[in-house]
Amino acid sequence: MLALVTGASSGIGLQYATALARDYHTDLLLVSNQEQEQIAVARQLADSYHVQTTPLYADLSQPESAEQLHQYCVDNKLAVDILINNAGVFFFNPLCETNMRRLELMLNLHVVTVAKLTRLFAEDMIKRELSAAEQQERVLGMPRKKGYILNMSSMSAWMAYPGIQTYNATKAFIYNFSKSIWYELYPQGVNITVMTPGAVDTSLFGLAPNLRRLAVNLTVSIPPEQLVKRALKSLFRGKKAAMPGLLNHLATPLLKHTPDWLVRVTYKFVGQYQK
Repeated sequence: MLALVTGASSGIGLQYATALARDYHTDLLLVSNQEQEQIAVARQLADSYHVQTTPLYADLSQPESAEQLHQYCVDNKLAVDILINNAGVFFFNPLCETNMRRLELMLNLHVVTVAKLTRLFAEDMIKRELSAAEQQERVLGMPRKKGYILNMSSMSAWMAYPGIQTYNATKAFIYNFSKSIWYELYPQGVNITVMTPGAVDTSLFGLAPNLRRLAVNLTVSIPPEQLVKRALKSLFRGKKAAMPGLLNHLATPLLKHTPDWLVRVTYKFVGQYQK
């Protein structure tokens, strides 16, 4: 099988690429806007796990990037079995102080590109006919599907919170889009799963190292390895959506009903620790 992982040169994307190569022995098409890092990651994974890896530089925040990436696969006869829409950005800023280019970047990356990649590769997966041998394959004990798509949302999809207003809204789009598409794709042999993690221990949120360690120790934040293990199991078992961590499940209803005064207080506090 071939897995396409976006944002694969670092953080959660790197963990997805590593787990797919190590635990599922899939070949990899690794897409990132960090060209040199991506080449190094591809070489390291190929050497360590004896899979074929292809590094591809691409800026997925560009409006036509999804079509270009799909055409690259068509031109090179790469049949993608697993699509991991992981690439993302985060910034903490009042809307009226946010540069328009940064705003467009997030909207394109989280909404336009995710929707287009899902659309393009899902169509290819639906049309695919599995060979007799592939029909006998099982993944985590489940019959193999024609294709798998995993989209990364966030617990913030349920939050109305200043400073991350665009991030929240785009993650809400990914969540509802993915769950809706599940009903369309599942009967046609393609599974799509959306993950809604809380805080993950990466550099994405711009927290100081000591605060990151504290968050992990308090189980407020989880290591990316733990998230990826849960996500891939959910994907291959056909789940529509998954959220890692009991604490996150307990906190979700509270996020929808947070008092305004508490939002204002935490907004002022959290803003002090952003880069």
